[in-house]
Amino acid sequence: MNRIVSFFKDSYTSSPLAFICEMIEAMFLITASAILSFTILAPNGWYFVPLYLVGSMLGIVSAVIRKAAFVIVLCSWFTIMNIVALAQLVVVYCNENNCSYATSLGFING
Repeated sequence: MNRIVSFFKDSYTSSPLAFICEMIEAMFLITASAILSFTILAPNGWYFVPLYLVGSMLGIVSAVIRKAAFVIVLCSWFTIMNIVALAQLVVVYCNENNCSYATSLGFING
């Protein structure tokens, strides 16, 4: 148990900002994962995609601070994929609900 406590203390003292980003990131990603797991038969992306997006963006921040190259690559990939997922949710929502402002921009067919 002392080794675990020591590990967390060392992580915090090496970079308090990265530690806080990682802590918040973990809360977002754990929450998103739980939502997806418990609603897998009828998932609603409006609940978990934004949480995954914010979590993966915080992962990029903490990985840059800690200079973890492949964590940056992985979190960047997750961020891009979650932006794509969120964009798809917006397009589907606007197509179903006639979002006049969004359709007037020309990116979404109304």
